[in-house]
Amino acid sequence: MTLVVVLLASSTLLLLAVFMSFVLGWANKAFHVEVDPRVEQIDAVLPGANCAGCGYIGCGEYAEAVVNEGASVSLCAPGGESCAEAVAEIMGVEVEETWPYRAVVHCGATLPQRLGVNDYRGERTCTAANLVAGYQGCVYGCLGLGDCVEACTFDAMKMVWGLVQIDYEKCTGCGACVETCPRGIISRIPFKAEKVLVVTCSNEDFGNDVRKVCKVGCIGCGACARLSELFTMDTNLPRLDYEADAVEDGDFEASLEKCPMESLLYVGMPSAQDLAATAEEELPSRVEPEFETTVDKAEWWG
Repeated sequence: MTLVVVLLASSTLLLLAVFMSFVLGWANKAFHVEVDPRVEQIDAVLPGANCAGCGYIGCGEYAEAVVNEGASVSLCAPGGESCAEAVAEIMGVEVEETWPYRAVVHCGATLPQRLGVNDYRGERTCTAANLVAGYQGCVYGCLGLGDCVEACTFDAMKMVWGLVQIDYEKCTGCGACVETCPRGIISRIPFKAEKVLVVTCSNEDFGNDVRKVCKVGCIGCGACARLSELFTMDTNLPRLDYEADAVEDGDFEASLEKCPMESLLYVGMPSAQDLAATAEEELPSRVEPEFETTVDKAEWWG
């Protein structure tokens, strides 16, 4: 009797397996979606960084967007020009003229230049410190705890005297640091030259209020805008339209010389003179405040 039950159960399971295999085979054909082979080809030539700098979740989604939605073939910052040319060849199109996008930091104050800095004993992240009132006098500037450094997968960022510095030989413009910064002081701009001019301040307060919290903050005097029509004043800060063609050939020397706070700075690939001047210079990679807590001095008994 037991043998009969086992045989019946086994037969039932075997018939069920055969039936389900037919059902799955039919479903595979009935609901099969044809995938354009160019999607896989494009995905193969992309670097696989999945950094989302192109505006899509990952390389696979970007490849689908290029084929199915007509997205630009030049959106992959880590892949650069060679990647754009490979994608364009697969799609049978020409590579449109584009500029590489790189990250820039709109804050130029190191720790010694910041006023009203207080001891912070919480979690050592910018995201956490940004939630604490009174961490430092300026509520717009860099917090200096390196969330952007941790987010950068290309080792292109480091902290120097509490201020993030970008290595433009490594930066791909993926935008991970832009998304990570809780104060939004990092942006991606088109580099139409080896070096571009950046307003290294994000403080929107009036001049006297800026001086109280920072030694190098922009006071909104508008001198740069009066000397160059490429600047526009907005919320007490000079703004540059980096998409405008005139910015590439703009003459900013007069504005640089007139700026009383030195809040205008060229950033980008270092020149031979820059490399020679800093060849033997050593700077700390990170500056930590020194303080003791009551727990450090406590004597424990028991």
